[in-house]
Parts: sequence; C-alpha cells; structure tokens
Amino acid sequence: MMEKNAFADVESVDRQSLGPPETLDAAAAQSDQRLRELGYKSEFNRDMSLFGVLGISFCAIGILTGMSSAFQTGLFSGGPLGLFWGWNICSLFMLLIALSLAEICSAYPTMGGLYFWVCKMKPETPVLGFCVGWIYSIAMVFTGTSGNLSVALYLASLAEVGQGRTLTRVEVATIAWGVNIASGIINTIGTKAIGGMSSFNLWWTLGGTLALVVTLLVKAPVKNSAAFVFTDYENFTGWQSRGFVVLLGFLQAVYTLEGCETAAQVAEEAKRAEILAPLAVVGSIVGSWLIGLAYMLALLFSVQSIASVQATTFAIPIAQLYQDAVGQKLTLMCLTVVALAQFMAAVTAFTASSRLFYALARDNALPMKRNYMALNRFQAPYWGVWTSVLVGCIISCAYIGSTVAFNAILSSAAIAVMLSYLQPIIIRVFWPSTSLPDRGPFSLGRWSWAVNFASFLNMNYAIVAIGVVILLVGLCWLAWGRFRFKGPVRTVSIGKDSVERMLGDDWRFGAVVSVGPNAVLLDISVVIIGPSIQISMRKALHGHYQRSMIVPEY
Repeated sequence: MMEKNAFADVESVDRQSLGPPETLDAAAAQSDQRLRELGYKSEFNRDMSLFGVLGISFCAIGILTGMSSAFQTGLFSGGPLGLFWGWNICSLFMLLIALSLAEICSAYPTMGGLYFWVCKMKPETPVLGFCVGWIYSIAMVFTGTSGNLSVALYLASLAEVGQGRTLTRVEVATIAWGVNIASGIINTIGTKAIGGMSSFNLWWTLGGTLALVVTLLVKAPVKNSAAFVFTDYENFTGWQSRGFVVLLGFLQAVYTLEGCETAAQVAEEAKRAEILAPLAVVGSIVGSWLIGLAYMLALLFSVQSIASVQATTFAIPIAQLYQDAVGQKLTLMCLTVVALAQFMAAVTAFTASSRLFYALARDNALPMKRNYMALNRFQAPYWGVWTSVLVGCIISCAYIGSTVAFNAILSSAAIAVMLSYLQPIIIRVFWPSTSLPDRGPFSLGRWSWAVNFASFLNMNYAIVAIGVVILLVGLCWLAWGRFRFKGPVRTVSIGKDSVERMLGDDWRFGAVVSVGPNAVLLDISVVIIGPSIQISMRKALHGHYQRSMIVPEY
C-alpha cells in the first residue's frame, strides 16, 4: 500500500490509466499491472519467453567463456585441487546469493534490477540506490568491454594456432573495437534479436560443452588420474602460504559465475516477469554449476602439462591446453565454439548496461534523461547501447599501451558486481521485516533470513577492492546526484478509484482540466488530502512534457 504522502509524483488523474491494454494477452497484462503498481508504465514489448530470459542470464554468466578465459588463474594458483573444490564451494555460495536476489526480483520485477531493489527497500536513503545503480552500470560496461576484448584474443589465438601469426596489440585492439560495434548493432535491433540470440546461446552452451567434453576425453593422449584431478596442488604465484594460494584460485570460480542477476534487466520485456526472471536467476546458477563442473573435469583429466600452459605464448593460455590435448585442427574447433559463446556473453552485458541507463534516466539518476529514455523502432534504448560501445572502445585503447593497466581497469568490474549484490542483501539481513513487505510468487518463506545471512557472510569482502569506483560514484553523488535524484519516479498516472482506495477517508476532491489544442496541452491535477491541498501542473509542447509548477501545500 502506498503511503498517503505519495502524491509528490502525481501529475494527472485518469480513470482509464490502470486498465490493462486489451491487445495484450493475460500473462503480459498481469506483468504490466504489477509494473504499474510499482509506479512505472510499460514501455517495452513483452517478447521474451522463459528460454529468452534464462538465456540472458546464461549469456551473462558465460560458463564456457568464463571457465576457458580464467582457467589458468586457478591452474596456477592451487592447481586441480583449488579448481575442483573452489568451483563447488563457490557455486554453492553463488546459489545462496542467487536465491536471495531471486526473491527480491520476484517482488520487484523491473529493469532497474539491483538499483531499483535498493531504492524500494530503503527509500529514505536515496544515495544507496544511486550508488548501486552507477556502480553496477559501470561494472556492466566494463564486463562487456572485457568480453569483447576476449573475443579479439580468441580470434588472435585462432590466427596463432591456424597460421602461426602473432597479432600485435594494435591489431587486437582494432578487432575489439569491431566486436564492440557489432555488439552495439545487435543490441540496437531490439528485444526480439536479443531474445533469439540468448535462446540460441542456451543451446549453443549445452551443445558446445558436450562437444568439448567428448573431444577432450576421447582425443587426449594421456588421461590424468583421479588423484591428480582432486588432490594435486600447484603454485606458480610466488606466494608461500598454501591456503592463500588456493583461495586465489577461487577467484576463477567467482569470476565465472557472476551474471545471474542480468535476467532482471529484461524483466520489463518478459511475460510473467515476476515468475520467469527469478527462475532464470536461480536456474542459470544451477545449470552453470553442473555444466561448468563437467567442462572443468574434462579439462583436468585432459591437461598434458601445466608447465606448458604456464609458458605458452598464445593470446589465450587455454589454447595451449587444447593443442597439447587434441591437436591443431580440433583446437581450432574448440576455440571457435568458445569464441562465439564469448561474443554472445559480451552482447548481453551491453544489453544490461543499456537497460540500466534507461532505468537510471527514468528516475533522474542520469543526465540527459530524454536521450537515454528514447527508444528506436525496435524498442531498444539506443543511447545506452552506444554509450556502452563508446566507453568500451575508449577503454580498449588502454590495451595498446599496457595490458596490466587494462586488466586492472576490468578486474574492478567483477568486484563491482559483487559489491552491487551486497547492498540489497545487507538490507534484507538487517531490515528483514520492513524491506520486503509484499513478496512475489518466488519466496524463500521462513528460510529467507537464513539464506540472506549466509549470502552476506560469503561476500562482505567485496568493498575492499573497489575503492576507486566507490570514490568516483560518491563524488558524482555529491556534485550532481543529490540535487536531482530522490528515488524512483512514477511514470504511470493513477486513476481516481485507486486514489480513493489509497487515501480512504482523506480523499475529498480530484479534478483534471485540459485546455488548448493538441500542440499545447495543460494538465492540472488538484488533490485535497484532509486540510492540505496539492496542485500539480504540467505543460506539453509537441509531445514533450515539462512540470511547470508544483504547490505542495495550501
């Protein structure tokens, strides 16, 4: 139930506004109704099915790509011992986090995702939502940029394995720019294209994993023993502490399993989002856990020489593992499978960032609101898409000068995502009764607090490694955000009957006056609440609305 002082956002009273459009089917109408209850009108076509939403999360996690790109991290930091046990331990913890996020997502199925959840659960502290929104948006742009560079590195490895040609940093960066632009083009085409791609990626991941596992286990000349796979310890880090080195190897699993929450970013484009989005959040982690485990075991049983992988000159170290195990031709096949999956994962990251930019602009948390809320004929927020592409191309330039600097920039993305996870979970732990008064269809019931607390214990380290991003976002809040952002802004008008239900005995009078031709329309809303009167006036000129006067009290 909305509070009685919620009329700061009321701009017009319209008896017809809460009725679902007759052209929508029942499922879409129900999701649109829930969105209106949260204060937003539906702007996107609901074209995504369960496979589309689930595929978005699978794309974002990118189990084949994350495992392949970061496999050497665990291999050199703890070896098979750290990789196997780290994967299962981290997968369990990530499942707990996914359950926590899914419960919130079911109650608040909007494309703002983590940002909107924090705003809704702690409305009296808008700075929390502002910072989460900006940090997570930056993380998604960085994640997409990292993925697109990884595509370029896989293509470079294909050239090295197939033709023996080593690409320069400039050539790799140029390919990354092209991949960034291709990601932007696909996202510009809109929801149907992204939904189709994500559904395809789901099957590509399943089929590709099966192909890689069978190829590695059948063609590897020497199969390692179970003792090697489950107990062998390796250390190429220079650190002496065995426990610390194994924990470093856990980072491979954490990096790989991030992205399940991306389903929330397309919640306003899915039918029955309050059910499909949380199912996708949890289902993507469970599926990735099992698929990743099968792929990891195949890699560990097939690796011929860890020292060879450590000493490789290939752009992607796992290319050396493939070549040692299956030969040149099949290595090209393996790299192609992973490269295509990596491209789809990177496209999804820009899908998430563009929707976040839209959500932030809608709530006055981002400059140039009208631009970032603009949709093209494909229902795509193209300003957010091409901002992501531009930033990605600029950051890719850092790779030319220093791979260390580039990796330092992008490594912050993984920690920034974990920090964004942390905020809503902290609220659920310390304010369990007030933060989620109305739960959605996906509920943890009496286990809710226990799951949230376990998730909190698992990830409270994240704030340590993201200091620079926090500082920049904090400065942005102080310089601009605190003057503009007050929390989520209603974009749906409220009918008189609904106002009466919310106000009860305090409702006295409501009226709408429209004056002038179509080009200039003046809407005046007068709401009397007990002894107070609130007047909201807005003027529309050529379809663009601007609030011109607000008298909060008489």
